[in-house]
Amino acid sequence: MVTLDLVVLAAYLIGILVVGLWAQRKAHTQEDFLVAGRSVGPVLYSGTLAAVILGGGSTVGGVKLGYLYGISGMWLVVMYGLAMIVVGVLLVPRILKLKLFTIPELLERRFNIPARVAGGVVMAAYDLMIVVTGTIAAGAVMEVIVGIPRVLSILLSSAVVIAYSVFGGMWSLTQTDIVQFVIKTIGMLFILLPASIYYAGGFAGMHASLPPEYFSLTHIGGGKILSFFMLFFLGMLIGQDGWQRVFTARSVKVARDGGLYVGLYCIVYAIAGALIGAAGHVFLPPLANPDLAFGSIVNAVLPPGVRGLLLAASLSAIMSTASACVLATSTVLLEDVWLPLRKSTGSGSILQVRMLTLLFGIVATTIACLTTDVIAALSVAYDILVGALFVPVIGAILWRRVSARAALASIAVGGIGVIGFLRYSGVDSDLPIYAGLGSSFVVYVVLTLVDGKEAPDTERVAVQGI
Repeated sequence: MVTLDLVVLAAYLIGILVVGLWAQRKAHTQEDFLVAGRSVGPVLYSGTLAAVILGGGSTVGGVKLGYLYGISGMWLVVMYGLAMIVVGVLLVPRILKLKLFTIPELLERRFNIPARVAGGVVMAAYDLMIVVTGTIAAGAVMEVIVGIPRVLSILLSSAVVIAYSVFGGMWSLTQTDIVQFVIKTIGMLFILLPASIYYAGGFAGMHASLPPEYFSLTHIGGGKILSFFMLFFLGMLIGQDGWQRVFTARSVKVARDGGLYVGLYCIVYAIAGALIGAAGHVFLPPLANPDLAFGSIVNAVLPPGVRGLLLAASLSAIMSTASACVLATSTVLLEDVWLPLRKSTGSGSILQVRMLTLLFGIVATTIACLTTDVIAALSVAYDILVGALFVPVIGAILWRRVSARAALASIAVGGIGVIGFLRYSGVDSDLPIYAGLGSSFVVYVVLTLVDGKEAPDTERVAVQGI
């Protein structure tokens, strides 16, 4: 029985690796390697952007929240969708014309090199934690569905992701992501969703078996919904992993329309994940570890072979985000930290990015082998990102009055606030994001008003239109 699922899994992993390595032939320049030559069209762009946004946290984590809270478990992934709509409609027209490689690069254009370096350190830490989240999720679903031990599962899936990311860069990610998007859509929306609801006795059976609050949009709690907004909505507006995909679009129209379509797709995906999890609550025994809900539901409702396809679908979601974030980590550390500190002009080489991608892929894999909680790892990543970087990045876009001292101080104070409250109140607390974001905002506003100066004309020309 398991053998057929393993055959499907092996075929998927080999196929993705072949596609990724085949796509490396297009990576001739640094721009090709980092942003696919800024030439991706509408269909490929929308599919790959959706694949990146909806990763292990959205799939395994979304089903987990549905299992625990019912339909209100959708709010985490809904925040991704709403953020992508805002990115496409409001931010893309302002930022895409700047021809950036990274979001921290914007901080140098508006403030100074130290702000870019500080922003790069924070952004790299965030992206590295997102890679960890994906590898944890991969280990969880492979362990439950086909019985491969968790650590071996993590090593296997990570090896494939690292290989095609190192060799092909963004072109490999783009080509593999469109394949993964198709597999994920078929597996989640057209196979697992109807099968789970049918196995639970249809909507009538779910209503009869589940508590009434499982059909309430607010059962998860207003405080949790607000924390999802603070973390995942705000974080998605500035995350390098998403924006590095946006920078691949061949035009503002492609990126703007794609953001809208992907946002709507995320909302559909959110509802599907919550319904799958809620249906699983009907027929699964109580789970000691809700992170195993996705794999347990797949095992319960699908026959061999089809289970392998759903494993491939979940790995598609996970590997898309993991590959994007490991490339984002290496890009940011090279372009925004290493080269500015060395006072080097221009971009790094493809070889440098490849070496860093390999290094941080190994680091993320090691961390993932030592922890198990997908949602906790995801929350830590977004705590760090939003608490330290949201205010200076959005301030650089929206506030013409500019203070480099305020930007650097807000990054430092916000980051310290997040880390301090993570240690004090734990990773499950909402306090770190409020402390980090609040202190960052206060410091940024006060110091900017105290400094009270306008950006020099040369800086204003460099960022005109944002």
